[in-house]
Amino acid sequence: MGYKKMKKYVRKGLLIAAIVLVLMGMSEGGFRDVKNKAVRICYECIGIG
Repeated sequence: MGYKKMKKYVRKGLLIAAIVLVLMGMSEGGFRDVKNKAVRICYECIGIG
């Protein structure tokens, strides 16, 4: 197996793993947690929170 072929499979594998992990995070409400933390940090930066 050549270097270019192996590189192609590694990229595809990483892409699939990333998609799976993003979907798992979304199903467990991870987006909501990240959004809430970002809002709190933003409010602290401008002095509201």
